[in-house]
This record gives sequence, C-alpha cells and structure tokens, in this order.
Amino acid sequence: MWMNIYQRLGLKSVINASGKMTILGVSSVATEVMQATAEAAALFVEIDELVDRVGQLISQHTGAEDSYVTSCASAGIAIAVAAAVTRGEPDLVARLPDSQGLANQIVMLRGHNIDYGAPITTAIRLGGGKVIEVGQSNLSYRWQLEKAISSETAALLYVKSHHCVQKGMVALKDFVEVAQRHHIPLIVDAAAEEDLRAYVAAGASMVIYSGAKALDAPTSGFITGQNQWISYCKAQHNGIARAMKIGKENMVGLVMAMERYQAHQPDWTQQLPELKEIAQKISTIAGFQADIEQDEAGRAIYRIRVKVDPSQLGLNAVEVEELLRTGEIAIYTRHYFLHQGVFSFDPRALKKGDFALIVDRLQEISRLSGAKHAAN
Repeated sequence: MWMNIYQRLGLKSVINASGKMTILGVSSVATEVMQATAEAAALFVEIDELVDRVGQLISQHTGAEDSYVTSCASAGIAIAVAAAVTRGEPDLVARLPDSQGLANQIVMLRGHNIDYGAPITTAIRLGGGKVIEVGQSNLSYRWQLEKAISSETAALLYVKSHHCVQKGMVALKDFVEVAQRHHIPLIVDAAAEEDLRAYVAAGASMVIYSGAKALDAPTSGFITGQNQWISYCKAQHNGIARAMKIGKENMVGLVMAMERYQAHQPDWTQQLPELKEIAQKISTIAGFQADIEQDEAGRAIYRIRVKVDPSQLGLNAVEVEELLRTGEIAIYTRHYFLHQGVFSFDPRALKKGDFALIVDRLQEISRLSGAKHAAN
C-alpha cells in the first residue's frame, strides 16, 4: 500500500479542510516551485544581492517601491515594527528588542488585537513595540485613533484578517489619512490576503504578507512598501531579523510561487457547483445540515458550513470535530464556531477524492452514534 512521506515517518495521513493553516503546514507547494527550490538549495549565491533582487521581483507583483523577504508573516510584523522604532539607526537596531526611551508605541484597534496561533502582541514586542489599543472590541472611532497618537508613537498598525472583529472598526482609508497627517508610518498586516496590490495602492508604508498562504509558496513572507521604510526593514538583518532569516532556497521558491500565482490566479467561485452538491449529500446524513458560506473577511472564498443536530445525532459539534480530527485519517475542519454547533469545510487545500472520504466519515459517525444513541 502506497504511503506518503509523513506516513513513512510514522505520522498519520491528514485531510486539510481547514484552509491555509500553519498547524497543518499551511499550503501544498507545486512541483515546479519545489524543483526551483531544490536547484537553489544546491548552489551558492551572494545573499545580500539575492535579498535585494528578490525584493525587486516581489515589488513587480505588488506595485511597491521595494520589498524585503522574511521567514514568515509573523517575522514581518516584528521587523516592520522594528523599522518604525529604530528608523534603521545601527545602534538602535543592535539594542532591540530593548526600546526603552525610544518612540515605540504601536497604535492599533482593540478589535484587531488577535491571536493567529500566537498573540500578535508578541510579534510587536519582539520588534521593540509597545501596544496601544484604541476603541472597544466591537466598536471604534477615528477620533480615538487620533487621540492615541503622541510623541511616543512609532507607527499605526492595521490588521486585515478573518480573525479580526469585522464590524464597527475604523476603516483602512482613515488609518492612511491619520498616518499621513501625523507623518508616521502605517503598517498593514495582510498575511493571508489574496490581493497583493490593494494595500500598497491605498497608501500603506509597509504591508506584510505570508508567502505560504494565498501564494502556496514554501515557508516565507515579505514586507512590501515605500523605499524609506523597506530600507529600515533591511537594516534589521543586523539585529532581530538575524533570528528570522529565510534560506536562499525559500527566497527562490517564493519568487517562483508568485509568478505561478499571477499566471494561475484561482477563481474560487468555480468550486461553488461542487460545493453545493457536497452540501446536499451531507444534508442527507442524519444529524447534519449543510449549506454554503463565504469567508468571514469578505474574500471570494467559499466553504461548506455544517450544523450539527445533537438531538438527532446524539453528539454535539465539539464531539464530532474531535472524532473527525482523531480518526485513522485526521480530518481537520474550520472550527471557530463550534460553540454555536457549527464547523466548516474549506475546499482550497483538498485533493481529488478527499470530499468523498469526508462524506464517508460523516456517514460512519452518524451510523455509529445513532446505534449508540438508540441503545441508550
């Protein structure tokens, strides 16, 4: 029986129906991208020259003046904050993350203070930043953003993520206007976003992306934006960015993945007919009702949302999710709303035949729990 590389290492097979998630290795990298990565890994190169060239190539896709490649988006946050705090001064770069006595306050919305597997505040502090929250978790105003700015402010930070509160937040255009009025940089965390140009075009100073999410690149990230601020990011290579460096092979892999992404940008709406068909099949299984939902942050990404009926199934959504995840084949769902009796299947990372296995597993759970429920 054929086994994949992880099974040969003694690990179980995984069906990733949760999306581009770090805990599952984020993305499936295309063969041609990995071929370029392997070629780069076998050769030597002047790293500083490669960093500059990769930055130029990234900028062709983002419309920015320059870009700086990082090990991941989280590293990008720390480095961008460090750039704002140190302005590239060598002695200050060497001091970080100790920023005592410097203008180090990073102003952000309370509704944007998220945990993406680690608190965003941790990345900010690694860059020498001190978090200043604005507004409440569910509501904020531009005047609150304005009032929070002082001589101690290093930058504004705007987070675009499905993890954020999606209502009642100050708009990006207001962040841009406030930053420009006060002559301070605006950092945008757009880690999983698919539009590589929107935030640069909107006027952000530094925009952070993950390479491994929308782009399906090997583990990587980048900061793209204005020349001045990207030069300050590059200065961090002699400071905290040393611990966040990315290898030559993944730099090349990122560039190749970006080229592939631009040539084959996915249209997730094409998945809708299949998703509706699968949702109908799931809805025929006792204890489950399925429909289609769009991404929480408004991206054109569509998923199957499954609602569990405990009275019919004899199990609640938390128990069903655990059975899916801990089975012989681990099936991972999007489970942010389990407390509401709901989980979702994200199709973007699924392989041919995965949905059939998912439906079979739901049928098995329904059959076995139904027999147990009837026995009780």
